[in-house]
Amino acid sequence: MKLAACASALALFVAAPLAAETVAVTADRLLDVESGKYIADPVVVIVDGKVSAVTSGGAVPDGATHIDLAGKTLLPGLIDMHVHLDGRPEYGGYTGLQFTDNFATVLGVVNAEKMLQVGFTTVRNVGDTNYDVKAVDEAIEEGWVQGPRIVTANYALGATGGHCDETYLPPSFGAKSPGVADSPEEFRLRVREQRKYGAEVIKVCATGGVFSRNTEPGQQQLHEEELRAIAEEAHFWGLKVAAHAHGAAGIKAAIKAGIDTIEHASLIDDEGIRLAKQHGTWLSMDIYNTDYTQRVGRSNGTLEDNLRKDREIAQAQRDNFRKAHQAGVGMVFGSDAGVMPHEEVGGQFAVMVEYGMTPIEAIRAATVNAAQALGQAGQVGVVKPGSWGDLIAVSGDPLVDVGELADVDAVVKSGVRVK
Repeated sequence: MKLAACASALALFVAAPLAAETVAVTADRLLDVESGKYIADPVVVIVDGKVSAVTSGGAVPDGATHIDLAGKTLLPGLIDMHVHLDGRPEYGGYTGLQFTDNFATVLGVVNAEKMLQVGFTTVRNVGDTNYDVKAVDEAIEEGWVQGPRIVTANYALGATGGHCDETYLPPSFGAKSPGVADSPEEFRLRVREQRKYGAEVIKVCATGGVFSRNTEPGQQQLHEEELRAIAEEAHFWGLKVAAHAHGAAGIKAAIKAGIDTIEHASLIDDEGIRLAKQHGTWLSMDIYNTDYTQRVGRSNGTLEDNLRKDREIAQAQRDNFRKAHQAGVGMVFGSDAGVMPHEEVGGQFAVMVEYGMTPIEAIRAATVNAAQALGQAGQVGVVKPGSWGDLIAVSGDPLVDVGELADVDAVVKSGVRVK
């Protein structure tokens, strides 16, 4: 009889749902990034990590954990669409070869926390090695370390000898990236392999690049049919595709092939701008990091040839950013963190405004636009019922001085204050 009673009590205990965790965040105002208007005296109620209500001047629910950010301006957590969490600019050129392969994984842990602390609660990691960033993502999800939500590509795909291959070592090393392929069918297999090991986006190198050897940024490196095979296969599996593309020909081939976002887009021409607008292709243009790379120069081991390429395309990229924006092409925030320090990426907002955006347009590039390009509209990049409870707080008015976003005072992720 006693045993039956205990079993019955245990069944009731197991069946009883856990009490929902409720958090209320208050501040002086909240920027509705979709309308561009402020909500005064907001109360953002977050239940089990997701926003359940946003009110103006309401009361904090009884029993809720209260995060009081009086005097501050709230915004959605920011999104960076182009990062490399497993790299640091301190290790340029050949300097990274002095460390074990898994040194990069530890760097990824450090960099993930740095990006979270400066307000980026979601990032898209477009290429790493050894599945380093997937490991960091798993550790974040399991609660072992702090960091943003990560949408990772694993290995970037590319041509043999191209920007996404191993180009720094002699033949005796036999170094070759697992993402390399040289035909449409091989690239379809590479897409499946990266998805198999957890890729949530596919990254491909359509042109040469700056920080690789034996490639030039303007050089097209994949045929349109290869790019189309990648896009078709990725879309078949429900994945979006990001194409590294500096040169005009490679950009146009990637857009025609159905690629979702163009990374860098430095040398895009008028036809490329027209095609991007026509196809609804997003541009992610990292127009800030040259300030860092040229200032540091060769002190971190970066090769002079890499710095030469960086100098040659820097101003053209900024001028083309202005042209593409004026033409109405969709733009998202992408910093190429790793080439520059992850903790400094917020400085890009001011440069985006310098080259033609209004403050709200720059903010949208890192919130609602980025969320749409990720395929996560309504989940991140906004503060409204159903979205993740990700918020940042700044002291001033970012619609007057977007530089406020380079100095974030508080960060909340899933209703938990992490800064």
